[in-house]
Amino acid sequence: MGLDRRAFLGRSAAAGAGVALAGGAVSGEAAVAAPAERAGRPGRERRYAFTVMGTTDLHGNVFNWDYFTDREFDDKARNDVGLAKISTLVKRVRRERGRRNTLLIDAGDTIQGTQLSYYYAKVDPITARRGPVHPMAQAMNAIGYDAAALGNHEFNYGIPVLRKFEEQCDFPLLGANALDAKSLRPAFAPYSMHRLRTPCGRDVRVAVLGLTNPGIAIWDKANVAGRMVFPGLEEQAAKWVPRLRSMGADVVFVSAHSGSSGTSSYGDQLPYVENAAALVARQVPGIDAILVGHAHTEIPEYRVANEETGREVVLSEPLKWGQRLTLFDVDLVWSRGRWTVEKVAAEVLNSNTVEEDPAIVRLLGDEHRKVVAYVNQVIGTSTGAMSTVDAPWKDEPIIDLINHVQSETVKAALAGGEFAALPVLSQASCFSRTARIPAGQVTIKDAAGLYPFENTLEARVLTGAQLKDYLEFSARYYVRTPAGGPVDTAKLTNADGIPDYNYDAVSGVTYEVDVAKPAGERIAKLSFEGKPVDPAARFVLAVNNYRASGGGAFPHVAAAQQVWSNSEEIRNTIIQWVQAKGTVDPAAFASVGWRLTREGVPVF
Repeated sequence: MGLDRRAFLGRSAAAGAGVALAGGAVSGEAAVAAPAERAGRPGRERRYAFTVMGTTDLHGNVFNWDYFTDREFDDKARNDVGLAKISTLVKRVRRERGRRNTLLIDAGDTIQGTQLSYYYAKVDPITARRGPVHPMAQAMNAIGYDAAALGNHEFNYGIPVLRKFEEQCDFPLLGANALDAKSLRPAFAPYSMHRLRTPCGRDVRVAVLGLTNPGIAIWDKANVAGRMVFPGLEEQAAKWVPRLRSMGADVVFVSAHSGSSGTSSYGDQLPYVENAAALVARQVPGIDAILVGHAHTEIPEYRVANEETGREVVLSEPLKWGQRLTLFDVDLVWSRGRWTVEKVAAEVLNSNTVEEDPAIVRLLGDEHRKVVAYVNQVIGTSTGAMSTVDAPWKDEPIIDLINHVQSETVKAALAGGEFAALPVLSQASCFSRTARIPAGQVTIKDAAGLYPFENTLEARVLTGAQLKDYLEFSARYYVRTPAGGPVDTAKLTNADGIPDYNYDAVSGVTYEVDVAKPAGERIAKLSFEGKPVDPAARFVLAVNNYRASGGGAFPHVAAAQQVWSNSEEIRNTIIQWVQAKGTVDPAAFASVGWRLTREGVPVF
């Protein structure tokens, strides 16, 4: 399904005319005098201060609840999650600063990530005739968001779901570098403009420029190819920031769904940087602050000097899922007939310091209960318990289950065709170290916790030599560990910050990973059916669409021949497989296909 042309043209025209003005924040009644101690008194130098609050990577979290375990969220750091907690913090800040001296924005990845968000995209979809209002829209409207940038995961469920969510929001979804593929005009509002009234001089005009991630073109190719394109953040910021200044913006904020590291996870497939927020600050003059998203890291305050002006740009990234709320405090002074930014400072507030807002709990209690009932549906039984506790360093049955289901699905799809004779291998990652399949009844939440992402399944053809390269790249995940000494599993994985989801275990072949050797020289005894893998041999790899589209920058797979693909989420494929089998028996699929070694000696 393509873009809604009428909605697209309306948005584009508005954006091009510079009238992407956000909600109530643009009207005179949306601003009141700042407290005297912040704004200044008659006869003194005229000053004004306001606060911009920010969240990012909410990923469908309204409540402090983990639907994959069906209990209150908890982690080792005792963090809490969810918009109900954020709402309490926001109300406190508004009381302290004055409601009309604040703005609230978000940096994207809003409608994917929990079973709550999945339920209203797939089970009881918001796109249905007389469908429900998305819980994230309800919560963010109630809290009073002023603007939100688009995240890459906004596109996971397709453009119709995103457009319906956009329609349900009382605030604009911003994406200056999300362009219609044919006209190259903005497919969403590029910016929003907000007017804050002061007691001493002209109103302060605050522009918020939204930038999203160019990796969308790869990660969600199936949803956006031929419909939208996503040029680089620096390029589009350089285009829009001068326009916003010429339109009278006194303060320019950027809400960027892009980390600050300057790195990319999709290799050379796009000529743009994935984590470009610091580059934008450094290269584009005229920006005062950037709310950073996408990287799932906590950056209370990070200052970057602009190369042209020398002025510092303040960046901040609050921790994901509503665990933190960023506060940008902006001080201005009236000088030469205009407001000038004198100082910007940033900090983060921890949501575990407050209780959930009862108003949000009441608002979405029914939706929460529906989803709890859904995830607790029994889909089968298991003859034994399985968990991912040791999966990052051992070949565990629970990961074998993913690979087994994927391999069987691809084999059935290729049966009787041109590629039916090729051996089918499969890749899977440990997405969560707390996933488990219990002995006895297996529920939807158990399967969902094993595969929390909305990835779909593909089949690509690789040679034996390419497979070896693929495995070597994956094995970079381990910290080089000399032979002879003890092994501390807490220090063994995630070398150079590689996340668990970018370590792939491949089934259908056997191999060793020698962690005593340098990266690139670790794969040994790579065999198929007991014989060394022929570099020229051909295999079909069952692979998720994120990896197949270049996610993680694994070699060869993105350019490999695609022989099959499926639109069904892998998670649902696992659920349906369990329902069809009735009983999950690890003895039917579990095996030790790979192991860690040091100089040929097994680590475990």
